[in-house]
Amino acid sequence: MNEIEILLVEDNPHDLELTMRALRKNHLANAITTVSDGEAALDFLFARGQYANRDMNNRPRVVFLDLKLPKVDGIEVLRQVKNDERTRTIPIVVVTSSAEERDRVESYQLGVNSYVVKPIEFDSFVKTIAELGFYWMAINKSPS
Repeated sequence: MNEIEILLVEDNPHDLELTMRALRKNHLANAITTVSDGEAALDFLFARGQYANRDMNNRPRVVFLDLKLPKVDGIEVLRQVKNDERTRTIPIVVVTSSAEERDRVESYQLGVNSYVVKPIEFDSFVKTIAELGFYWMAINKSPS
């Protein structure tokens, strides 16, 4: 089975590139799948649409989810994933530029596993992503 380590849901090409660079530089993910909108994230996780032939049991170890996404926003992705018994145990980390209390509270009410505000400064951004990747790939023990 070709295990997916991280599903990265990010619409900002710059943030996507920085995140990928930080994860690869630190050898934290063998298989990263990226999508750029919430609809594609849901299609991937529920094995439908362009991902209909994907084995839904081949779940990512963690989802890094931006909130401000085209088509379907991150809050709705989180809601649908955490409300479905097939996907609710997939760890989801919101990685967003939104420091709004409302977004943080709603994310936790919906069952997010962690909420991280993207640092603006380059070195801090890379360090934060590397630490997140290390925690979710090397330290955290998820259910099988």
